[in-house]
Amino acid sequence: MDFAAIDATAWFLLVIAAFGAGVLNAVAGGGSFLTFPALVFTGVPPIVANATSALAVSPGYAGSTLGFKTELQALPRRRLQREMAISALGGVLGALLLLVTPTSVFVGLVPVLLLFATLLFAIGPRLAARSAAGQTPTDSPWREPGLLAVAIYGGYFNGGLGILLMALYTLSGEGRIHTVNALKNLNSLVLSLLSVVAFVVAGAIAWHQGLVMMVAATAGGFWGARWSKRLPVVGVRRGVIATGLVMSAVFFARAIA
Repeated sequence: MDFAAIDATAWFLLVIAAFGAGVLNAVAGGGSFLTFPALVFTGVPPIVANATSALAVSPGYAGSTLGFKTELQALPRRRLQREMAISALGGVLGALLLLVTPTSVFVGLVPVLLLFATLLFAIGPRLAARSAAGQTPTDSPWREPGLLAVAIYGGYFNGGLGILLMALYTLSGEGRIHTVNALKNLNSLVLSLLSVVAFVVAGAIAWHQGLVMMVAATAGGFWGARWSKRLPVVGVRRGVIATGLVMSAVFFARAIA
């Protein structure tokens, strides 16, 4: 989309959505519920909007990963390298799958994906608590295949990725919540970067919107991290769930119109 063709109202919506996404990702997650719909509503085609949304929120994963540097250094390096490689592969495969999906098919999938991500977000805390209570050994044979499947999903559609990764690691026996968060952030960073690279190579990024939203999302992440202790997390989570449900309904209506 041409930079000059975007009016001031659309730019305002994109900046506010990206800033809000940065805040949400720092506090509770769910930022893609804002960035993806905002891009679509301002005229960006759905597949390009999904790719651009991934670009916009990607810087936040780097900061989150650095915040858990100590926990990551305590883990076996070989395991980390293997899981990072799996995440990278999954991110690229998911991105390629998105790029070959016909637009009409993706438009029909969007409301289902949004609703799925919203439900994941809603049950995330309970899922993590239950899976932590029923731990299995950390060398579970399905841990790495499960990671590949989640990474493919994350490369294809980012919504609910963090919750799926946390569930995967707790179900496979990782009982230390900080370690779970560290692995979630690291692998989210890796698969997001590789999927974004694939989108860039394929020319699927709306650069003007994406770069502006990256700056706004980074600012929102900084503000959210700084003020996270003062924000009502329960209220924020409810707001994210409500937003996800509304967006799902809107995209269902658009799909059948």
